[in-house]
Amino acid sequence: MSSEQTEHLKDEGSRLQVLAAGGIAGLISRFCIAPLDVIKIRLQLQVHSLSDPASRYDYHGPYYKGTLGAFRTILREEGLTAFWKGNIPAELLYLTYGATQFSLYRNTTRFLQTLPPNWRLADTAESFASGAIAGGVATTATYPFDLLRTRFAAQGAEKVYASLWSSVRDIARYEGPRGFFQGSTAAIGQVVPYMGLFFASYETLKIPLAGLDLPIGSGDAFAGVLASVASKTAVFPLDTVRKRLQVQGPTRSKYVHRNIPLYVGVYSTLRTIVQREGPRGLYRGLPVSLIKAAPASAITMWTYERAMHMMRRYEDHEDG
Repeated sequence: MSSEQTEHLKDEGSRLQVLAAGGIAGLISRFCIAPLDVIKIRLQLQVHSLSDPASRYDYHGPYYKGTLGAFRTILREEGLTAFWKGNIPAELLYLTYGATQFSLYRNTTRFLQTLPPNWRLADTAESFASGAIAGGVATTATYPFDLLRTRFAAQGAEKVYASLWSSVRDIARYEGPRGFFQGSTAAIGQVVPYMGLFFASYETLKIPLAGLDLPIGSGDAFAGVLASVASKTAVFPLDTVRKRLQVQGPTRSKYVHRNIPLYVGVYSTLRTIVQREGPRGLYRGLPVSLIKAAPASAITMWTYERAMHMMRRYEDHEDG
């Protein structure tokens, strides 16, 4: 595929095609990276001090020593299916998030292109603004699924919630509507710069890398990998804060890590983590997050582009 033939995301397909391709990309990506997501969440919820190894002896719950250690412990104590805990709300999250994100990104960029010339943004700034808006709205709209995904992934062999329905019922009963949005401020604060950086980087890299001959077909996936790794690293501390806040509430001491502290608010959580665990505590799970981000973004962008290509080919065939 030549650079002249490569289109920006904002120029691709109809609104329905964008929704469908975004949803398909989200579903496939989520299923493939689910085990890495569970490991990342478990690592982020560990609260012993990384600078004081002795602190783990007062720790209540499994002790995961790195990504491979977490994998072995979870497999041994909970079985293979544990790596797909929370997969149903996660699939709902990725389906709705992917469709919303790509649709909003496309519509926002097209709106920005209608502005008068003296109000127009540079291409990179336009991609950043569109990505930030799309990510922020999609995160808010789908946040309850994200919270449910985290709580199920944090369950050990002893279940906190028996089913998806029981989790919704219990959160609504004991925590109220606000319970579904624990940590949402950190999530929006994370995803707005993350998605802005991701789409700006992706659009910048996509055309120069389009000519690469990769095993998976094109430079789309490689551009997605590079964009995701850079963006993920920049905002990772807020992701850790979000996970800690998502498991607050009356079930806080029932997850696989029993001694998760009581946190209130984003800044207070950041300060408490640094004081108790050191700055490294904010980056727990970053290696596996980057390992996850690379295939997740590659699969998402590659699947989106392929799904869009197939739908447009089908449309052209029908019109012909």
